[in-house]
Amino acid sequence: MLYLLLDLIRQSLVSSGVYRYVSVIDQIQFRALAAAALSFFIVLVLGRRTIAFLVKMKIGDTGATDAEALRRLTAGKANTPTMGGVLIAGAIAISTLLLADLTKYYVQLGLIVLVWLAVLGGFDDWLKLTAKTRGSGRQGLYSWEKLVFQLALGGLIGYFAYSHGTSSEGLSLAHVLNLPFQKTYDPQPGGGVTLNASLVYLSKGVFIVIATLLIAGMSNAVNITDGMDGLATGISAVVTLGLVVLALVAGSQTAAQYLLVPHIPFADELGVMIGATTGACLGFLWWNCAPAQVFMGDTGSLCLGGLIGYYAIILRQEFVVLVMSVVFLTEIGSVVMQVGYFKATKGKRIFRCAPYHHHLHLGGWTEHQIVARAWIVSILLVIAALASIKVR
Repeated sequence: MLYLLLDLIRQSLVSSGVYRYVSVIDQIQFRALAAAALSFFIVLVLGRRTIAFLVKMKIGDTGATDAEALRRLTAGKANTPTMGGVLIAGAIAISTLLLADLTKYYVQLGLIVLVWLAVLGGFDDWLKLTAKTRGSGRQGLYSWEKLVFQLALGGLIGYFAYSHGTSSEGLSLAHVLNLPFQKTYDPQPGGGVTLNASLVYLSKGVFIVIATLLIAGMSNAVNITDGMDGLATGISAVVTLGLVVLALVAGSQTAAQYLLVPHIPFADELGVMIGATTGACLGFLWWNCAPAQVFMGDTGSLCLGGLIGYYAIILRQEFVVLVMSVVFLTEIGSVVMQVGYFKATKGKRIFRCAPYHHHLHLGGWTEHQIVARAWIVSILLVIAALASIKVR
């Protein structure tokens, strides 16, 4: 809104000589940093009051688990307030509305992803945490119910993102399959670049399937990872910080052609929203670091994962983002393997307990060690993923 206001009064500001004092708002890099700072301070300032409200409403986590040994290890977490994801979603929304160019289509779709999944997660949290007071045995949404809404969102976003990326000439780089180490452009001896003739362009159906799987998959992956103080929050902050760089590169024709990656017009404006996501995660980490004063719950984890998947699709950097998110993928992969093996062998297990961070916990690692090492691995993965962009 601030950016749109500046756009409306720009001419009068220029004529009055005042524009030079606010011209920095026109710089996307500044607004991305400002959005990160604003989100951080929103969560920081509102955190204590929100936690107090959640405690008053008795919105706490039961700490339930299917492993008795793990239940004993996490007994101290019982009744820690959850549903703190309202802070994350709210901060992202406010910062984006204030600092992003809301006329840009990718920002609008991003807000839809945020609201859709935050509401879905919030409804699930509310059902779980008010079951006793409602006198109902219904403990939240069933897994298939959440999956239906996640897949529906992914399909809709994939359809509209694909349609928006279609140019007057037909397919564009917004539809390209960006493979690892593949050059999008071929540098020419005399300077300049041409499009790589071997690029593969996705059909609408394939694009929608990829978008659906990535948004729903990452949404569930972050949700499953959210089981220790600061674990999912810290990793999300690291991954989205890398995504800010990818957005600024993809939206700049000069930078994209220099690094030989797809140039997606106006994708850099999405960097403002991604910056807001990073700031919100860091702000929430202030309250979520051990010992956590609040958990994000499904309200935060579903929308964070869905946004990461959405950002990857728009920037045409699915493979790079998957490398950044290996810890998330390991977590959800361990659950799929455990459940599948348990059913196939009628009771046998691969891990002591799934997801994988619980396996490590029962194996003797302390919670602090697991979280800190997951952060370290994620930082290294983001560095490697960003470095891979130059290796083409």
